[in-house]
Amino acid sequence: MPDINPELVRSYLLDLQDRICRALEQEDGGGPFREDNWDRPEGGGGRSRVLEGGKVFEKAGINFSDVQGASLPPSATATRPQLAGAPFRAMGVSLVCHPLNPHVPTTHMNVRFFYAEPSDGEPIWWFGGGFD
Repeated sequence: MPDINPELVRSYLLDLQDRICRALEQEDGGGPFREDNWDRPEGGGGRSRVLEGGKVFEKAGINFSDVQGASLPPSATATRPQLAGAPFRAMGVSLVCHPLNPHVPTTHMNVRFFYAEPSDGEPIWWFGGGFD
């Protein structure tokens, strides 16, 4: 597996959040997103952004997170048992957009990056996510 720099992925995902928010603000024309930065006691944090009461969107949330932990949860190691107990880093961008028009569907999307460092091998990473 090729090497990857988690800091470059972080920069890309923060920029992705910025670009999505700018595009939605421009489309909505009703005002800027509110931002809330948060920390996770176990490691990491993120920034949540919400636009409410706009001209196009009733509510839109675009969130970034970058969290670390001492070991991956069992759901992440079920298909990768070699990662049980490995420290990890997980980051991503998620969005939910609820338009005012009842004939326009709600949108949900997330992109995720996982990075784990097993004690007996090279770091392992993968991307995931989806859109509906």
